[in-house]
Amino acid sequence: MSIKTGARLVLDLGGPLLWSTCLAAHSTVPCRSDVCAAAAVQDNRWNCSSSTDGRGGAGLCACSAYPYNPLNGQCARGDVTTTPMLANVTDGVNPLYPVAFPVHAACAPGALLGSLPSGAVGVAGLSGAPLSLPSQVAASLKVERKFALCLPGGGGTGAAIFGGGPFHLLVVPEEFGMVSNGLSYISYLRNPKNGGFYLDVVGIALNHRGADVPPDSLALDAGTGHGGVMLSTVAPYTALRPDIYRAVIEAIDAELRLIARTPPSWPFERCYQRSAMWWTRIGPYTASVDLMLAGGQNWTIVGASAVVEVSQEAACFAFVDMGAAAAPAVDHSPAVIIGGHQMEDNLVVFDLEKWQFGFSGLLLGTMTRCGNFDFSIGSQ
Repeated sequence: MSIKTGARLVLDLGGPLLWSTCLAAHSTVPCRSDVCAAAAVQDNRWNCSSSTDGRGGAGLCACSAYPYNPLNGQCARGDVTTTPMLANVTDGVNPLYPVAFPVHAACAPGALLGSLPSGAVGVAGLSGAPLSLPSQVAASLKVERKFALCLPGGGGTGAAIFGGGPFHLLVVPEEFGMVSNGLSYISYLRNPKNGGFYLDVVGIALNHRGADVPPDSLALDAGTGHGGVMLSTVAPYTALRPDIYRAVIEAIDAELRLIARTPPSWPFERCYQRSAMWWTRIGPYTASVDLMLAGGQNWTIVGASAVVEVSQEAACFAFVDMGAAAAPAVDHSPAVIIGGHQMEDNLVVFDLEKWQFGFSGLLLGTMTRCGNFDFSIGSQ
């Protein structure tokens, strides 16, 4: 996400803080303050905790926090500071006017940027924690504690919208324009151990035939924080625990046995000849993957969401074994991590007040995509 200076922050759905590198001269926050108390309410993905130091004299001290890099698992101590942010108010179609507001963020040393994408200066935490970006936007601008993400597939610019909808997309025919009218909503689960967003998934099906996933293997243990199906904007592809992965691979082999294979392309194990695939408006159609949700709904991963093109000759099933290096290190052992590729060109909404998750499904089916949010006029 771009900020007012043109610098960029990585979006982390489980992150409790906003953090970036800071100038040597920066403001600090007193340790005996509500903000510092909120900074101490961090998730437990690492063995760091918030603290204070003795700087300031006259019995005063400066508040510190421990920003966390979700890609390499590193954390470091840094001052809590106040910094201005600038966003554009929108009607869901175009930016209307800019609005500035202060946020509290943690400073971080440059070394903590390791493994982040080139040009990133920090991370924007999107969890429900008090100092996450959506919580601070809601408090400063008096909007709903709600945000939407539309991650672009195939390049282009997506959208991060804080405070609720409606959400319009530039599409033809016009009846597809109000995407927010077609969202499916379910309750999400929170893992008290890491602050992440989890879906209550009870099974996985390939082409509507259930994969032989071990019973209860997808459940989240609220006491230990283990298991469950977690949403992640920092995992590149959906990663499955080895026992679940093998069951899904066996199911995909049964469904795609007539499509000619090509050699594996790391980190993908199952790859196929592009020329043997059926190509549709939603991308190469191989098999639909249904995440079977409690309550009877499905989140269907299909077409471009289920497959990644690795060359002009081959496309691969876009799910990886959690043991592979491509899956980021995440504590508390989720059973499944739904990665960014599977969320691309989907509009997803997180309602932090109602604990609800909304999803559109693959937008290519309605002849649009996330790049059709037209926020190019000075969008910040």
